[in-house]
Amino acid sequence: MSKVTIYTDGACKGNPGAGGWGALLQAQGATKEIWGGERNTTNNRMELRAVIEALKLLKRPCHITLYLDSEYVRKGITEWIHGWKAKGWKTASKQPVKNAELWQELDALVHGSQHTIDWRWVKGHAGIPGNEKADELANRGVAELGTR
Repeated sequence: MSKVTIYTDGACKGNPGAGGWGALLQAQGATKEIWGGERNTTNNRMELRAVIEALKLLKRPCHITLYLDSEYVRKGITEWIHGWKAKGWKTASKQPVKNAELWQELDALVHGSQHTIDWRWVKGHAGIPGNEKADELANRGVAELGTR
C-alpha cells in the first residue's frame, strides 16, 4: 500500500460565518493542495470537510498518517462515533449528533475503505509546516468565497 501524509485544517470567519477548509497531501515525492469554502458554516464543519475531501481523493487503499489540529474530528472518528452509531446518531444525552451527515460521510470513507489511518493531533499555529500550509489553504477557501 502507498504511504500518504495528509495535513488538514478548517477556518471560519465568525462561527457560524464564512468558512474554508484545506488539505495538503504528500505521497511518493508528490504534493497536492486542495481547498474550498462555504458561506454559512462553522469551524467544526470545515474541519470535517477538510478530512473528507482529502480522503475522497484516494482511489486505492493507503497507509495514511493524518495530521489535524482538531480534537473534535480526531476523537469523534476514533472514539465517539461508535456510541453515536449504536444510539442511532444520538449523543449520550439523547440529543441529535451535530453535523451527523458529515460524520456519516467520514465514517463511510474511513470504515468503508481498506485504508489504515494513524490520526495525529498537532497544536495549531505552532510552526508545523504541513499544518501551517493546511491553515493557509483553509483561509484561501474563505477568501475565494468573495470572488465567486
